[in-house]
Amino acid sequence: MEIIKVNNYEEMSKTAADYISRKVRQFPEVTLGLATGSTPVGTYKRLIEDHRENGTSYKKVTTFNLDEYIGLSGENPQSYRYFMNTQLFDHVDIRKENTFVPSGTAEDLDAECRNYESKLKNHGGIDLQILGIGNNGHIGFNEPGTSFSSKTHIVDLAQSTIEANARFFNDIKEVPTRAITMGISTIMQSREILLLASGEAKADAIQQLLGNGVTEHFPASILRNHPNVKIIADEAALSASEIRV
Repeated sequence: MEIIKVNNYEEMSKTAADYISRKVRQFPEVTLGLATGSTPVGTYKRLIEDHRENGTSYKKVTTFNLDEYIGLSGENPQSYRYFMNTQLFDHVDIRKENTFVPSGTAEDLDAECRNYESKLKNHGGIDLQILGIGNNGHIGFNEPGTSFSSKTHIVDLAQSTIEANARFFNDIKEVPTRAITMGISTIMQSREILLLASGEAKADAIQQLLGNGVTEHFPASILRNHPNVKIIADEAALSASEIRV
């Protein structure tokens, strides 16, 4: 596990975007695993700037998103499909048919989970997976207690996750309580993982990730067993750890 220490959110975003864009230029047919939430917004903004200024092309890139809220269509501004379209896909030359996000409105949600897992396998898996980390250690929407052997599945969101995501909604009552998420085993099959963390709110989670053992009570801890993980974290996110910038 490699720690890339940066000073602040802007530097984290630039460092991550530079790393991703280099991968895309070196391997034009790369398959990227993408995350949503506030953490990667700056990274996606930098990728758009690089595409416009340097011509980095995404025409042959395939993407798979970690998760989607159950009950929200892709046209809903709070859905993760809508997020990805507006924050990245609409602004680069990627083919939308090569961008995959679980359907939160599928009639058969269990079948949607199986189909999503099959699509991933048929595309040869994920080359570079982008992750954030929840305050309770969740990766994707894999909450504490999720089996490390889990594949893409339906999850009941923890109250702490619902409360954390309420800032994106007008009222906490509007926050969906269930989601489809890649499983932990699915994430761990990625060839390379890039975890992003910024701010004091993530300091305890990063400290647990770096300092404690591997346990399903803290899902992100499984990353300690992955052979190719890079963590880009800023000074505030590392403030509870022994590592300093």
